[in-house]
Amino acid sequence: MAKKLLSLLASLILASAAIPGAALAQDPDLIFRKSTVFKLLSPDDKLATYGIDDPAIDGIACHFTVPEKGGWTGALGLAEEVSDISLACRQIGPVKFKEKFEQGAVVFRQSRSLFFKRMQIVRGCDAKRNVLIYMVYSDKLIDGSPKNSTSSVPIMPWGAASEAPRCGDWLS
Repeated sequence: MAKKLLSLLASLILASAAIPGAALAQDPDLIFRKSTVFKLLSPDDKLATYGIDDPAIDGIACHFTVPEKGGWTGALGLAEEVSDISLACRQIGPVKFKEKFEQGAVVFRQSRSLFFKRMQIVRGCDAKRNVLIYMVYSDKLIDGSPKNSTSSVPIMPWGAASEAPRCGDWLS
């Protein structure tokens, strides 16, 4: 029985490593951390704010804040992180689409536990309003979380450009 369980676990780990879009796992830029819970002999619990650029659209950046567990399990990377994640995305330059995308395309993915929990930022397009929509959520192999955060980015002309590109033209 234990042998079958270990075999299943190994298969799940290998399968999750081969998820399409895993190459999207760019390293986010740590902006800052702030302690939230003091721990005397181990690392504190913290909130950490990170920044990423949309890999498929130049001119768009997102910042997200995640809780990071302290203590010895957090320090060793064994703690399961909670699903409370906030998100803000903005246009930071002229928007240039690099490729077509589907509604709900993964922009960023990060593991939030040793095995089965991950945080994802996905992108969509409100073609009627020419607005990019970003949503962050966490999921788990067996039991996901409804906690999420959404950020809207209206695509605006930048600099000397008189018109902004239309996100609807880039949906596949």
